[in-house]
Amino acid sequence: MTWSATIGPDREYFMAMMQRSGPEAAGLNLPAYSPEQQRTLTGNQITIGRRRHSTGDTPDIDLSVPPEDPGVSHQHAVLVQQQDGTWAVVDQNSTNGTTVNGSEEPIQPFVPVPLQDGDRVHVGAWTTITIRRG
Repeated sequence: MTWSATIGPDREYFMAMMQRSGPEAAGLNLPAYSPEQQRTLTGNQITIGRRRHSTGDTPDIDLSVPPEDPGVSHQHAVLVQQQDGTWAVVDQNSTNGTTVNGSEEPIQPFVPVPLQDGDRVHVGAWTTITIRRG
């Protein structure tokens, strides 16, 4: 059973995040154009974050490439394959948190949250990762 992730900017999530955020978010703008990335989920875990220039550490889903999402931590979250072949998301105690399916409440750090086909994982200021089976 193959699972994939579609990664890209999400206007709805960005607008909701801006309404919840303080003045530090005032200068953020949704990128005008950004092609979605597709990625097949392989292995036991997929790291999500931004490349650390000082060490060269690069996560599997690197959100430091244009349009760089400034709200994503270097080690933001991990997608972890479960024993039954499904996937869960685990926040790595990120600065701005991780939410699922438009929830306003971030998931708890280091606690796996099971994902279903079509679930949306929100990280940073505008990035949504949609998980699909097949």
